[in-house]
Amino acid sequence: MSLVLASGSASRKTLLTAAGVDFVADPADLDEDALMAELTARGADAVAVATELAAQKALWVSRRHPGALVLGGDSVIALNGRQLSKCATLGAARALLAEMSGREHLLVSAAALARDGSLLWTHASPCHMTVRELSPQFLDDYLAREGTAILSSVGCYHFEGRGAQLFARVDGDYFSVLGLPLLPVLAALRKEGVLQL
Repeated sequence: MSLVLASGSASRKTLLTAAGVDFVADPADLDEDALMAELTARGADAVAVATELAAQKALWVSRRHPGALVLGGDSVIALNGRQLSKCATLGAARALLAEMSGREHLLVSAAALARDGSLLWTHASPCHMTVRELSPQFLDDYLAREGTAILSSVGCYHFEGRGAQLFARVDGDYFSVLGLPLLPVLAALRKEGVLQL
């Protein structure tokens, strides 16, 4: 049975590939910011927003691939009572990282499976991320070394790399911090017959 990943995320692709999952990627072309704004306006929390975004991606792409199982994923960060979107510039990234310095934020990674426009399964994994106190010198060096690559991540960090240096403490699933609750996804794929029991 074929699996389609409704995401262009390099991290999600790497996690699935490393776990031995065969798939093709076909990113959903949803207006994520508009959907997030709509959900937030209705009072949805980070768990609900991440779950709905993952579900909508899976549903959207499943309509383009009749009969295929489609995996959608999304990650949302809540900081100081608001849900964050990706930064457009390194200046915005610096301002966000300075705001995150010395504080905890909530990172929620969610996944969803759909087939033929029907939602089959969802899962959300909240992680509590505590950023250490970041010096201006560290921020200068971090931004210079990471460059615009960090703009692809909502929190402006790739935890599997230099982004780990931002943190004092992390409470949550490692794979979810990277963008996909991998173990629940693998269990769901076994249930759907994509992977062997």
